[in-house]
Amino acid sequence: MYNWIKDLSLLEQSHRILLGVFILMAIGALAACGSDDSAAVPAESQPTAVPVSSSTGSSESTTVTATNPSIDDLHGGSTEVFLKGFEDAIAASKFRSTSEFAAAAEPLAAGEKLKVGFIFVGSQKDLGYNQAAAEGSQYLEQAFNDIEVLRAENVPETAEVQAVEEQMIRDGAKIIFATSYGYSGPTKEIISKHPEVMFLHMGDVESFENYASFFGNIWQLEYAAGRVAGNTSKTGKLGFIAAFPIPQTLLNVNAFHLGAQSVNPDIETTFVLTSNWCDPAKQATAVQAMIDAGVDVLTQHQDCTKTIVEAAERAGIYVSGYHQDASPAAPNAWLTGAAWNWGPVYAEIVGEIRKGTYKSSVMFQGLDAGWVQLSPFGDFLPDDVKQDALDTVERLRTGSFQPFTGPITDQDGVVQIADGVVPADADLQGTGYLLEGITGRTN
Repeated sequence: MYNWIKDLSLLEQSHRILLGVFILMAIGALAACGSDDSAAVPAESQPTAVPVSSSTGSSESTTVTATNPSIDDLHGGSTEVFLKGFEDAIAASKFRSTSEFAAAAEPLAAGEKLKVGFIFVGSQKDLGYNQAAAEGSQYLEQAFNDIEVLRAENVPETAEVQAVEEQMIRDGAKIIFATSYGYSGPTKEIISKHPEVMFLHMGDVESFENYASFFGNIWQLEYAAGRVAGNTSKTGKLGFIAAFPIPQTLLNVNAFHLGAQSVNPDIETTFVLTSNWCDPAKQATAVQAMIDAGVDVLTQHQDCTKTIVEAAERAGIYVSGYHQDASPAAPNAWLTGAAWNWGPVYAEIVGEIRKGTYKSSVMFQGLDAGWVQLSPFGDFLPDDVKQDALDTVERLRTGSFQPFTGPITDQDGVVQIADGVVPADADLQGTGYLLEGITGRTN
């Protein structure tokens, strides 16, 4: 059993709408996160990094009571500094659509296995981001018969990730996947100490000799899912529950809204923040605020998705998924969703490293490379709505359609993408605004 790192610490409707939105909009700091799913034990009694042999999500329903956060929970803060750093990183990095691999490959001795580490910020059973990545690591393990995967879950986005990485290296890891957004800074602090180890980060925009970054253009599926939501909503009000106002999150809500607006120009999207990748209580509060606002389709950019998906089912409204298929948790509410296909991506990267042809780069790929996929449709959806989504996915896959072609105007009336301009990946990955028609703020 891989059980090291045990000691790491882990009125009126309009008034109700404004109150609910304010409660969640006030959260804007990019604080560290790393909580477990809704069935988690208290952090003080739980190891921060433990292995699991299965990544199957629980089928048991979990009910979380929505409560208003205290004033201490409403920590404000601007994202200007963060976004400036992101823009600087983009300017200093070269975005590439393909990877040329150049890291040294050493042959394995007879009977030896290549050890590959995976670090997760939350539970591998969260029905969301971490489970999708964990299942990708299982795919990798099955793709090669001489690879041993080391896994650590519930590791905070702090210097503690370095302790996990160092332990993995002592245990023989030659490749480490740091899967959470906030792992980039701590990881880059130690890469020079371990030139023999390849570090792969998911979401950063920098690369070095032994540090590469990559992420998928999942916004493409958010756009398609948005069209399904727009075709399904009866109130014309959609809800998007996010964790932090990072560029990936803002790009996703913009894409979802743009898709819905393309079939219903009068659609409105309410955007709220929980300031945590996985906090079931805050998620439940956000859901209730959305219901009070008349929202009848929910979606999210959270790591763990269970609370929101099940809450939509109980409330009798619709839900669009994120990260992976969670339709069994909401058979009467599930529309479709944007999902990852990480297994083949991990296998390709590791395979190229082993061939000695890997060159560190920054990669953002999507439908055309098979990195992302549309989740199954709800059984109750009309055939024409399903076909519209499939046709949209195909147009996005082939590149015959770019929904962010200008003019694109933000919620303050500022033109962010000029008329006729087709933005590059780098432009979209640095998104720092919300579109016209979205209620909510980034700070």
